[in-house]
Amino acid sequence: MAGLGVGIGWRPEIDLTVEQLDVDFVEVVAENLHADRLPESVRVLRERGVPVLPHAVSLSLGGADPVDPHRVAHLGALAQALDAPFVSDHVCFVRAGGLDSGHLMPVPRTRDALDVLVANVKAAQADLPVPLALENVAALLEWPDAELSEGRFLAELVERTDCLLLVDVANLHANARNLGTDVGRFLDEIPLERLAYVHVAGGQEHQGVYHDTHAHAVPPEVLDVLRQLRERVDPPGVLLERDDDYPSDAELAGELAAIRAVLA
Repeated sequence: MAGLGVGIGWRPEIDLTVEQLDVDFVEVVAENLHADRLPESVRVLRERGVPVLPHAVSLSLGGADPVDPHRVAHLGALAQALDAPFVSDHVCFVRAGGLDSGHLMPVPRTRDALDVLVANVKAAQADLPVPLALENVAALLEWPDAELSEGRFLAELVERTDCLLLVDVANLHANARNLGTDVGRFLDEIPLERLAYVHVAGGQEHQGVYHDTHAHAVPPEVLDVLRQLRERVDPPGVLLERDDDYPSDAELAGELAAIRAVLA
């Protein structure tokens, strides 16, 4: 993959901050933008030559229902409007039986569930104008009777669909803390040559459970997971996510500097 550098998630609440920060690329939540009326700040970044990557949260690729073609078309149109090299979503489902969970729900790691996921990913890929990257999610529970580790599940998904991977080291830390996921094994099992870029985000522990809040500073433990990833591969890009309780510009710049330090 071509190098992206270090970036940050663009949000309307910090649009001017993002314009002023020293970032190499940004990511936008695809469902919050429309291809025919991009926010002025996003247009400014594109005019500067800053890559803007659409990141979706609603395709529900791991669900039993067929992929919604309107959601895929929206994502594809946004990719074309932004001249994005690829788009992304998650290895999860958000809808079932006509209900929307409002959360990224983990997929059972069974071969039957993998077959469904693969079929949905291929359907989405067929209608997208650019490659699709898929992200590991944080979970507070695991479905019973798993037949594959999370790393092997993702590796087989990539092998069967040729998708890219978006590795979220904060989600990986959350799963290690809450579910006992072996970070080293996960990183050894996934095909790092298919890495599109990496997410880093903050969280906090509450009553013995680590919550991936995107509203707190990035803890040292998450940077340590990034360091373990960096020992195996030079990531094409690393992006800081923040979705609430936005800190000062100086604090965001400090978190970006900490990421750069790990990569160096």
